[in-house]
Amino acid sequence: MFSPTSRYSQVSNATYTAPDGTEIVYKRRRFPPMQQQGIFGQTGVRPEERVDQLAARTLRDPLQYWRLCDTNMVLDPFELVDEPGRRVRVPLALVPEPR
Repeated sequence: MFSPTSRYSQVSNATYTAPDGTEIVYKRRRFPPMQQQGIFGQTGVRPEERVDQLAARTLRDPLQYWRLCDTNMVLDPFELVDEPGRRVRVPLALVPEPR
């Protein structure tokens, strides 16, 4: 359902049974890991840089912006880039946990 690099790939499924008996499968709530990730380093936000550009520059994948949010304990991705020069922690390369 999700790619191995998705933030939801390691989140387990749950099932809800509707009043009519229909079963609906959904992903459980995701809780970002608090400081469990290793830090590769820091970088400064460039003027007019978007969060996807920051992720592409630091993680080599613009869709991985959520990893920057988790590492910096930010819920709003735009907060990461709202101030040019802001120091942003960059996580180590993603290595999926064995299933």
